Amino acid sequence: MPFGNIGIGGLVLILIIALIIFGPSKLPELGRAFGRTLSEFKGATRGLVNGEDDGKKESDTKQPLADK
Repeated sequence: MPFGNIGIGGLVLILIIALIIFGPSKLPELGRAFGRTLSEFKGATRGLVNGEDDGKKESDTKQPLADK
């Protein structure tokens, strides 16, 4: 189960409270923002685990040109 110990009842309760607080017009926008944030977080943690720095590899960086 991806949500740990929350369960179906707890998830439904959270969704009902969010619907009451934010209203039906704001929920899709909040869902998209949450999805983007989660995606960026996963990408950053994947980069840290793989040893990449800000998504760039050392071979991708350009060396400055020497004066002629």
